[in-house]
Amino acid sequence: MSDVLDKKSVITVVNPQNGTYIGEVENCNAQDALLAIDIAVNAFEKSKNLPAHVRMSVLNQVANELFEQQELFAQVIAREGIKTIKEARKEALRCVDTLRISAEEARRLNGETISFDQAPGSENRFGYFKRLPLGVIVAITPFNDPLNLVAHKIGPAIAAGNSVILMPHTETPLVARMLVELFAKTKLPKGVLQLITGHGEVIGDVLVTDPRVRMVSFTGGSVVGHNILKKAGLKKVSLELGSNCPVLILADADFKQALDATVSGAFWAAGQNCLHVQRIYIDDSLYEQFSKEFCQRANAIQVGDKLKETTDMGPMINERAAKKVELLIADALNKNATLLCGGERNGAFFQPTVLTDVNDNCLIA
Repeated sequence: MSDVLDKKSVITVVNPQNGTYIGEVENCNAQDALLAIDIAVNAFEKSKNLPAHVRMSVLNQVANELFEQQELFAQVIAREGIKTIKEARKEALRCVDTLRISAEEARRLNGETISFDQAPGSENRFGYFKRLPLGVIVAITPFNDPLNLVAHKIGPAIAAGNSVILMPHTETPLVARMLVELFAKTKLPKGVLQLITGHGEVIGDVLVTDPRVRMVSFTGGSVVGHNILKKAGLKKVSLELGSNCPVLILADADFKQALDATVSGAFWAAGQNCLHVQRIYIDDSLYEQFSKEFCQRANAIQVGDKLKETTDMGPMINERAAKKVELLIADALNKNATLLCGGERNGAFFQPTVLTDVNDNCLIA
């Protein structure tokens, strides 16, 4: 929005592991949100008529540029967010794939022809439908995959000919802005993709409730998701609100593969993925050995500076989040849970932690 908004207050972006300044983005207000919708409505008149080859070219051009700049993008992901540089590099490459797949799908947005000869007298009749873009889409993204989850929303939306208003998480907006800047260098008409930065309680309701917005796509917490669903009105809503993910380790499991998968699944991105391993149920015959080796691996995870190649796990998104985990673990221990390993916080960092004997009355359950 920097090309249409006057300079206003800013949101400062810091590195969660030490609080150092990384950058800043505009702290937009309700008026800015309305202006963004005005621009998106007008831009849709152009985007809906873009031929497939142009949409494909735009997405492939951005994917190619991102591939060439993947290390720069990975460094920003790691600095402003929760991921180690090794995790961030994987996300940058996944984003390239997401954009290329979106480009391929742009050629497959076809309709279907339906024969009406199921009834006498209709032998020579048929019907058909075609797929059309929706219009203005608001995409609201989380902090845990600040680049690829942005691409998951804007890639398909642009492939289908929509206009998009992207609202990234306030903790991790910088890499999203970098991606939008790559789109600005393509033949995508001005205003088809906009970035708006600000706090949800200020601009979120404006974007979600406006009837000119035809779809809201949100990935984040369940409280906000329920609030969006109540307020959105008559429009399409796509919500991805995380889950409570159990893993079953059965007696005939491949022991090493199960161990590799669950340790990685539990502690990737410091356990802040929406699909990370949260609970493990283990067959009695494997329990002692599996829990022992799982904790050995958890204790061996190198926690520290995200930009070091030897680091396996970085911080939580902020110290508030780490303190919340600390309270959850304290509550569980007070209710007779057993701490097998970890359990200590250092600022926004939290050790890989394993509990057992957790009953249903514990908040963490």
